Amino acid sequence: MTTLLDELDARIAASPLAAAPLRRVRREFSRRLKTEQPAQVVKLALQLQRRGGMSRRIVACELVHHHRGALASLRARVLEAFGSGLDGWGPVDVFACYLAGPAWREGQVSDALIRRWARSRDRWWRRAALVSTVPLNNRARGGRGDAARTLAVCTMLLADRDDMVVKAMSWALRELAKRDAEAARRFVAAHRAALASRVVREVGNKLATGLKNPRVGARRRGKSA
Repeated sequence: MTTLLDELDARIAASPLAAAPLRRVRREFSRRLKTEQPAQVVKLALQLQRRGGMSRRIVACELVHHHRGALASLRARVLEAFGSGLDGWGPVDVFACYLAGPAWREGQVSDALIRRWARSRDRWWRRAALVSTVPLNNRARGGRGDAARTLAVCTMLLADRDDMVVKAMSWALRELAKRDAEAARRFVAAHRAALASRVVREVGNKLATGLKNPRVGARRRGKSA
């Protein structure tokens, strides 16, 4: 595995930080790791991530996500090892969308773990708690819809005015709105006074028009006309 890790690391280092080149590398190594035991895939991914850098974190999380056994093996201790060093919205969103959210959705980690993240003093763990609700509701990410767990986390962070948390709250509620518009609408109506104005505006726009920002959408359509 050490030789494979070094080879993967070199390939990542030679690739630009862009989705398409990194995904080509990840797909190649996913094929090569297809028959490996879950524990070995998780170990390699953690070792890769610990070498540092956003590209390595992306590939590490995707390797686990796309290895069915590795993803299904995640429990709280290992999951939080992948969450170590979260220091920006990019790392948080990769971690939450590819690992934490799917593991939570499938019952591999408890609601209590996500609640603990929501209570953290660290803004990035609080954001991770909210973004972990996205795979509960997003069809493309395997979501089947889960208003109860989504809104439980949102309720815990109603008064949080950290910009990164506010944006995650908007995202969480907009994803819920795609699956259960009435639940999202009732929640915003009930908590309008406590929610950040950005959340009320963006979720309201999503419910009314299907877009977070209809003006931006209109400008883009105008440019392409």
